[in-house]
Amino acid sequence: MPYTPILATLGYVLSPDRSRVLLIERNARPDDAHYGKYNGLGGKLHRDEDVVAGLRRELREEAGIDCEQVQLAGTVSWPGFGALGAEDWFGFIFVIERFSGVVRAACAEGELRWVPLEGVLALPLWEGDRHFLPLVFARPLRVFHGVMPYRDGRPLSWTCSLLDAGGAEAPVVPRAPRLSPGE
Repeated sequence: MPYTPILATLGYVLSPDRSRVLLIERNARPDDAHYGKYNGLGGKLHRDEDVVAGLRRELREEAGIDCEQVQLAGTVSWPGFGALGAEDWFGFIFVIERFSGVVRAACAEGELRWVPLEGVLALPLWEGDRHFLPLVFARPLRVFHGVMPYRDGRPLSWTCSLLDAGGAEAPVVPRAPRLSPGE
């Protein structure tokens, strides 16, 4: 059976000193599947846009900012993630290291907050985010491509491949998730 997931972007905007990340606290709509959780900014791709154009549109809509430096951190396939496990999602994960504009205080989904990197994993997140967020903020960045099947709103497993700067596959070293600036 063909895999036809919903395509989406997820962007993590860093402060100029790389010590904080802009997250959205999804607290505006109690019927939101993400209600009460912190997440990066982004959303579903439109039919006529590429992933970078989709990311740029979402950041303008949600935060009022324009990307000036965008880097692909990786991709994650989330089979069974959506409403009642009936949807599959495929996300393109980006790090935004430079932007212009003034960050809004809130958007239709919730409040925008600058969070210290070392405090991100202590926030209410989707459980699976704890597996890939350390890869997003690691330096040097190694692009990752992961699969995280979900059932009943929880991840069943996490597997990923890492690529080094030259495109060669890098070993995945299992470790407890943690974040610190410049890690």
